[in-house]
Amino acid sequence: MRWRDQLWWVFKTLVAQRSRSLLTILGFAVGIAAVSLLSSIGEGLRVFVMQEFTQFGSHILAVTPGKTNTLGMGGMLNTVRPLSLQDALALGQLPEVEQVVPVVFGNAQVKTAERGRYTDVAGVGPDAAKAWRLEIASGQFLPRDDWFYARPMAVLGATLKQELFGQEPAVGQLIQIGGNRFRIVGVTAPKGQFLGFDLDDIVYIPAARGLQLFNRESLMEVDLFYRETFLPKVVAERVRQRLVQRHGLEDFTIITQDEMLKTLDKILQVLKVAAAGLGVISLLVGGVGILTILLITVRERRQEIGLLCALGFTPAQIKRLFLGEAVCLSIAGGLIGLGVVAGGIGLGKLLMPDLPLVLEPLAVVGALLVAAAVGLIAGVGPAAKAAGLKPIDALRAE
Repeated sequence: MRWRDQLWWVFKTLVAQRSRSLLTILGFAVGIAAVSLLSSIGEGLRVFVMQEFTQFGSHILAVTPGKTNTLGMGGMLNTVRPLSLQDALALGQLPEVEQVVPVVFGNAQVKTAERGRYTDVAGVGPDAAKAWRLEIASGQFLPRDDWFYARPMAVLGATLKQELFGQEPAVGQLIQIGGNRFRIVGVTAPKGQFLGFDLDDIVYIPAARGLQLFNRESLMEVDLFYRETFLPKVVAERVRQRLVQRHGLEDFTIITQDEMLKTLDKILQVLKVAAAGLGVISLLVGGVGILTILLITVRERRQEIGLLCALGFTPAQIKRLFLGEAVCLSIAGGLIGLGVVAGGIGLGKLLMPDLPLVLEPLAVVGALLVAAAVGLIAGVGPAAKAAGLKPIDALRAE
């Protein structure tokens, strides 16, 4: 029997049992769609998070106050000295460091003569604009004053400027932040969000003023942007040595962006695999459905199988016919499932354009191969059972 005749035979058999075949195909399509869609969403989230964390550059090192040391039977938290502006200046003198940004965050009321609202306030250094890649729409960023006696200057985010001043120019105007008066020297261009944090609805002030405003002794963080020619481990060690010289002990934590991204990538990869695993469970359910359908089909088509044997069909040919039915059912379900995923990704891009949802070619090929493999495995048992029937017993079956 030629391959073309075998394919035609399989097609006619599936059409003759269209309701049963359709239900089996739909069940398998759900599994394929689940695998592909969840895998695509997982990969999209991974790419999205990586892009979010690298939008400020890729050569960043953060120093935060406090370090936990566990000794003996109990733990002890050592935070002897705060992370100060003097520490930030000392780190900025390292030859590996290009920009240093002292950071202190808080929330305060920002008022003009007519309007006011509570918003985020960032106390930073003058290098923050260059280091964080902030574009200035009008005016300038914070001037390079003495860090400890910086003038009360402020830079508004694009959204905050619109809320407070509308279409009126903001540069040169006076505002009150937490009861203290500041003069606006610049407005940033729209930057967007960073992991849900609106970078446009914020006001930037000098770090020393931020410490006073929030009544803090310690900076929340010091961001260091180092030269590309240096390895992160080398820079981190130099920073550690410099701060240990100043503090007398290691009462701080150093986090490199490479370490953070590797950890995030591992977590997101696990989530991606877990999501795809849920889809694989659906595929297994679809495989059980194919197995059940084919077993029923063998029972119902015993006379047909006996007639084929009487006409000279070999057991291998009969086995191929039933395996062909199983594979065709699974591949048809896979194609329909991938079509559903493609439509879902298109809809997702319309609703969430910032989320990079992509149906990867490797995922498409892999899904179809998995579909065919599951169908083949599910069809082996029924096909072997059909090929093993004795012609006489099959013809005598009612």
